[in-house]
Amino acid sequence: MTSNRETLFDSLQVHKGRIAKTSMSQMFEGDKNRFDRFSNSACGILLDYSKNLIDELSLEALFNLARDVNIEGARNDMWAGKKINFTEQRAVLHVALRYDGDDEVIVDGKDIMPQIRSVLQQMQQFSDGILNGEITGASGQKFTDIVNIGIGGSDLGSEMVIKALKPYHQRDLRRGCRGREQSDQRRQDIRAHFVSNVDGAQISDVLETLDPQTTLFIIASKSFTTIETMTNAKTASKWLINALGEQAVSDHFIAISTNISACADFGIKKENIFAFWDFVGGRYSIWSAIGLSVAILIGFENFKKFLSGAAQMDEHFLNAPLEENLPVIMALLGVWYRNVWNFPTKAIIPYDQHLNRFPAFLQQMDMESNGKSVNKAGEQLDYETGAIIWGEVGTNAQHAFFQLLHQGTDIVPVDFLIAAKGHEDMPEHHNLLLANCLAQSRALMVGKDLAQVESELAGQGLIAPHKVFEGNRPSNTLIYKRLDPQTLGSLIALYEHKVFVEGVIWDINSFDQWGVELGKQLAKTLLKDIEENKSNSKNDSSTAGLLRFLQELK
Repeated sequence: MTSNRETLFDSLQVHKGRIAKTSMSQMFEGDKNRFDRFSNSACGILLDYSKNLIDELSLEALFNLARDVNIEGARNDMWAGKKINFTEQRAVLHVALRYDGDDEVIVDGKDIMPQIRSVLQQMQQFSDGILNGEITGASGQKFTDIVNIGIGGSDLGSEMVIKALKPYHQRDLRRGCRGREQSDQRRQDIRAHFVSNVDGAQISDVLETLDPQTTLFIIASKSFTTIETMTNAKTASKWLINALGEQAVSDHFIAISTNISACADFGIKKENIFAFWDFVGGRYSIWSAIGLSVAILIGFENFKKFLSGAAQMDEHFLNAPLEENLPVIMALLGVWYRNVWNFPTKAIIPYDQHLNRFPAFLQQMDMESNGKSVNKAGEQLDYETGAIIWGEVGTNAQHAFFQLLHQGTDIVPVDFLIAAKGHEDMPEHHNLLLANCLAQSRALMVGKDLAQVESELAGQGLIAPHKVFEGNRPSNTLIYKRLDPQTLGSLIALYEHKVFVEGVIWDINSFDQWGVELGKQLAKTLLKDIEENKSNSKNDSSTAGLLRFLQELK
């Protein structure tokens, strides 16, 4: 039986049929105000969605869809602390981590804001202490290196943000680079490293560059039992103990966890354990103590600006009319392409080298949230969810996979992101970057037909079809003044809410991730097989054969 959502999506087909008869180029030619009508700004970010396969009637239908599924009610339920992650009986309140108002935020009858503010104060004291040299290693030397040991949301968010905000690292501020305020001269250079993969190559490569006396380890694990994280943490502990003795662990390790007893057993002091809460999912946790490495690298004042940018986008999402609401608009376009046009993937192309981990960060946020095949009632879905998210920085991407974007048989909607100003005083570079970004979105839209190609080739007709660009390929462009902490906070929150809205429309739980569990369970059994050099009788013939071959090679 066709679901209500499928019926709603089917009703949009009439709009697709009408729009398919007219190219975007023709739409622009027929409407000189198309950009003005299909662009909106919030929190210093311009969203240009005029280069999409839409018109006013299709957008009206999409906004009606949003109201039919009660986006506003779902949004209010999240803010009210209701347990919208119902499969785990948890509220979803990462928004509370950056809230700076006076109202209470209630979960299970208690205001959670005092504990959030307490952890933020603990983060500030610790990050300031590291940077001004008051907190030192066992030998009294200042820390020069921080190693964040985590996986998934306990790793990727911090790494992405630290790379994105490199111009705000304390060592850069001390140099007094153009456009940046001078920092306290007592601050010293800090380097950040990230270990997530259980492959020993990663932690080995990191440790061989470090001095145990000046290295601080952050173990980011809510349960303090995640096997990849704890395997890496134990390796790091052995490395430190071999160099400085067991007593040094308490001065060189901190934890972000809820498992206080396990942290103590590891040797971590109580004052070096930072709280984490069940109402915060890993992929939404950068605003919590998981962001401690960020706070150290950019300084707590900049970390507060990062939180403030996200809070501003929260306010926009909560209060702006749907027709002017950036996360809602982006989500509706995502559903439009996934469920009406049947485009399975989405490319994220930031024209900023410092955002080179942003596509991977959004990949986890989006695909772990909305990669679901049953609705909230547990019924199998008869429509698609969760686009495949991928991407790379421009201009590198242009010389890698843009061939497929322009001339491939699949159409891939694209989000382009770019700052009007770079941090570096290199205008010739940034002007070229801007030109490339705008050129790619225009080229995807206008294309080049056979008549144009034949005219340019002047008689070389045999290769003409190979130089035709179909065009009419959709994209969004997001522009902001400069990638600073506040803007990055707003950008991340924008995509968080976009993912949430898509999940509401698809009637799925965007905040659990049961799909990661089965592989973990099977890995435990197979680890025993590998360690004991045997094969479990329950293994299929392929797995058993692979085990035998591995054992022979070992």
